[in-house]
Amino acid sequence: MSIQRMLNFPKPGSRPYRMSAPCTDPLIGNILAGWRFDISHLSPAMRTDYDQHLVDCAHCRRSQRVARTIDILLLSVSTLSILAFLLATAVLHRIEVLAHLGNSVHGHVYHTPVTISLEAAAIAGLAVSLLLWALIALVTPIPALVSDVVQQHLPQSVRERLMKHPA
Repeated sequence: MSIQRMLNFPKPGSRPYRMSAPCTDPLIGNILAGWRFDISHLSPAMRTDYDQHLVDCAHCRRSQRVARTIDILLLSVSTLSILAFLLATAVLHRIEVLAHLGNSVHGHVYHTPVTISLEAAAIAGLAVSLLLWALIALVTPIPALVSDVVQQHLPQSVRERLMKHPA
């Protein structure tokens, strides 16, 4: 008798292991998966089949939602990282200023190298976080996603004005 049967677990191919139905068209599903379900860069004429597949296929729609959630989480984490490093830079700079005021004796200023190196590390972390944020914003389809959401929720009169005077 197998261990699975003894523990009463279902077999890997059985229904409880499947989270959703399989893809309705594996060819289109594989193409979309290779693009990380990002069709925002395609022309509207080329998007029709892919849009229709995302409407019809619950598996690919779920996968697209997961991919967009990961993109938004990455951007959120990098934004929080920027804020944390910005706060650390400001606090360490303030500590350095206070240390300079307290350490000046007879016109001599004694530097605290630990504070200066921590501030340099915070500035480097801020620069790396900004670079990662820009990279995530460029690589992921978040700008197209935001513009689609904004266009869907804006009143028609505002959309017409925006289309008439683009930036």
